[in-house]
Amino acid sequence: FEPKEYKIFGKALVRVQSDSQVTAKIGYPITGYGTESRNRAARQRIQNRVWTDEDGVEHVEVGFHIRGPHGAGKVFAEMFKDSSDRTWKFTFLLVEITSPRPAQIMLESYLPA
Repeated sequence: FEPKEYKIFGKALVRVQSDSQVTAKIGYPITGYGTESRNRAARQRIQNRVWTDEDGVEHVEVGFHIRGPHGAGKVFAEMFKDSSDRTWKFTFLLVEITSPRPAQIMLESYLPA
């Protein structure tokens, strides 16, 4: 059993690693980590926020850093637990490339019906 924020971090990282737009900009392999720090514990800590909305739907928001052989960036993601099938789905997944050239890539964007 892992904390929800690590589950969401894992899903977001896999989605980012498999995206050709991201790998074209920063290369492959891509690693993900918490904070820019030499401290291992700080790198493993994922910035997150967990909350339940007025409909009782659980949301988890995470922010973390990514690095590839040719550049780096930040990832901002939010997922919610779908009440119909109990699976986690992206509300949004945004990649902000910081080097070599700044860029923003929206990988997922969910608008409820």
